[in-house]
Amino acid sequence: MNNTISYDALVHQRLAARGLALPTPPRPLGRYTAVSQAGDLLFISGQLPLADGKIVWQGQVGRELSTEEGRHAAELAALNVLAQIHAHLGGFERLDHIVRLEGNVASAEGWFQQPAVIDGASELFADVLGDKAGHARTISSPSQLTANAAVILVVIAQMRAE
Repeated sequence: MNNTISYDALVHQRLAARGLALPTPPRPLGRYTAVSQAGDLLFISGQLPLADGKIVWQGQVGRELSTEEGRHAAELAALNVLAQIHAHLGGFERLDHIVRLEGNVASAEGWFQQPAVIDGASELFADVLGDKAGHARTISSPSQLTANAAVILVVIAQMRAE
């Protein structure tokens, strides 16, 4: 009997170990696609800290929200990134790795802990994707984001050929 577990099942197990499960991928808020594929690259449109169609974490981090709450917002947005990848690829078997993470954190003036917030996303990716989580990263800190979201994540991922 073969006791090997698929990579897709492993990702789901790792999510469950964190008390998480993949949500239904959020629908775009406008006239665009959630994921656009170009060759072996997936461009995942900005993902918000949405659950059940509602923004869970709103406002500026450093004013209405603490750094820790911002981390939770980034983790939830990252979970939505994973849901988009899973839906587009029909699982995680073909995921090669996360190439780039762009984190946008709605930030209060004079507050500079954006890297700690986006670590919430990077750590979720590392915990559940393992070697496939390594990514380049950039962070922006506008004062306001779409729908008053605390965080928006934009991701580029690479997939393996079938």
